[in-house]
Amino acid sequence: MIKLYLFGTQAISDWKEGSSIIFTGVWNGKEYKDHGTILKLEKEKMFRYNYWSSFSGVANIPENYSILTFELKPEGNFTSLSLTQENFPNPAAYEHSDVGWNQALNILKENLEK
Repeated sequence: MIKLYLFGTQAISDWKEGSSIIFTGVWNGKEYKDHGTILKLEKEKMFRYNYWSSFSGVANIPENYSILTFELKPEGNFTSLSLTQENFPNPAAYEHSDVGWNQALNILKENLEK
C-alpha cells in the first residue's frame, strides 16, 4: 500500500514496535534511503514512527527525526484517516513534507474510493 500512494517508495521492515523501517526509492530523479523506528503499531488503528529524510539536508541524528502518526477512526459507515507530522528539523523539511503529503493523501484517497 505504501508503494501505491508514496510515489513508488519501498518500505522495508518486520513491522514490529521498536524495529527499524527503511524507505527507498527515487524522487525527482534522485535516489534516497530514509529510515526510522516504529514507535507504535496497533493493527487497523495507529501507526507511529520516527523518520529521518535524506532530503532534509540535516545530520542523521535523533533530534533531526520527524515523528509521523497515522490514525484510523470509524465514523459510521466510513473510516477517517488523520496524519500528523511533528518535529520538523527546518522550514525546508516542512515545505517538502507539506507538498509531498498533500499529493500522497490525494492518491491514497482516490485509490481507496475505487
